[in-house]
Amino acid sequence: MGAVLRKVHGITEADARWTPDGRLIPLLGVVNHLTHVEWRWIDGGMLGQETSRSEAEFRPGPELTLEAAVAAYRARATATDEVVRTLPLDAPCRKGHDADLRWVLLHLVNETARHAGHADAVRELLDGTTGE
Repeated sequence: MGAVLRKVHGITEADARWTPDGRLIPLLGVVNHLTHVEWRWIDGGMLGQETSRSEAEFRPGPELTLEAAVAAYRARATATDEVVRTLPLDAPCRKGHDADLRWVLLHLVNETARHAGHADAVRELLDGTTGE
């Protein structure tokens, strides 16, 4: 989470929505997508709640501000942590996958790392900011 949030620190709303030549996912989309990924896997997969997926999460509309997206990502991380602490690592997914919590956590680490790299590339192309 921290690597992605460092990439959005200090940027404007316009910068958060920018992509090079309309390619890649904007930084706002990365944060929003990762929030939804955790929600789908934890609340949906592990707790069995209804969730949904939409391509719109990658390019949110003007109703989602960067501040709100960051707050939602932090809140989701807290909610994920609370659920994970109540379940054993071998707790099975209740919906959608033949996997357990251990697999889900590894998948979330992988997903976050992949998109942190993506965010790093977008930020460097945006304004030259590199590294942590």
